[in-house]
Amino acid sequence: MRILIALMAPLLLGGCLLSPGKFTSELQLLANDEFVFTYDGEIQMLALSKLAEMAANKERTFEAECFDDDFDQRECSEDEVAEQEAEWNAGAEERQAEKAREAEQMRAFFGGIDPSNPEAAQELATRLERQRGWRRVEYMGDGLFDVEFHVSGALTHDFVFPTIEGMPSANGFVSINLRDGQQVRVNAPGFAGQKDANPMFGGMPLGAVAAMSEAEKGGEMPKIAIPEGTFTIITDGRILANNTDEGPAPHAAGQALSWKIGATTKHAPTALIAFD
Repeated sequence: MRILIALMAPLLLGGCLLSPGKFTSELQLLANDEFVFTYDGEIQMLALSKLAEMAANKERTFEAECFDDDFDQRECSEDEVAEQEAEWNAGAEERQAEKAREAEQMRAFFGGIDPSNPEAAQELATRLERQRGWRRVEYMGDGLFDVEFHVSGALTHDFVFPTIEGMPSANGFVSINLRDGQQVRVNAPGFAGQKDANPMFGGMPLGAVAAMSEAEKGGEMPKIAIPEGTFTIITDGRILANNTDEGPAPHAAGQALSWKIGATTKHAPTALIAFD
């Protein structure tokens, strides 16, 4: 369990806390700074709620270990067992302090929410629902939320989705950055199916590694959300660059760029649009 938490640490420190599941998302960028952004579908906390629960509830018990000169495990003598048990008991206070530090780090990642608390999911849902744009936030279990987000207005500043009040470690799925010369750069790093892969496990997402480990130990296999959906940009601006497979298509409002996202999607959607 401690190894799994260590593997997840770079993911957390890098801010990759959230992942889309099945979704449909659309961004409209129109003249006069008009924009509309929608996201309808699943968002998961990458099974971290399950990991936090395991970390909080798993009790480490004493077990003597002895090895021969070839580092093969052997049976311990009574004196060796007694000596190791005395050392184990002497370190009880330090282990408790370490457990408390780990719990505090988890709460910091979750913006003060204790992920081992059974009410943590509802607390997060309530926090999101009071933010403007979140029309629906329903918890489905295994760290998975079904959401509907809709926001519109004048794009006079940069925009990122999603953001969670009090949770600086939350990562954005879509970012919109305004450039000089009436240009807009759109990046969607959250819509890449193979992001956060770990080369130690053949490119497998770390959340999936944790889930497999839990299943092998006889535990319940948590549901791991895999990004699957579509992201569309509709604009009446001039498309300067994009990485779609087929390029822009005609649309009633101008042109449309569309990306189909799946487990094998390697490159995050990106586009550069100018408004002359």
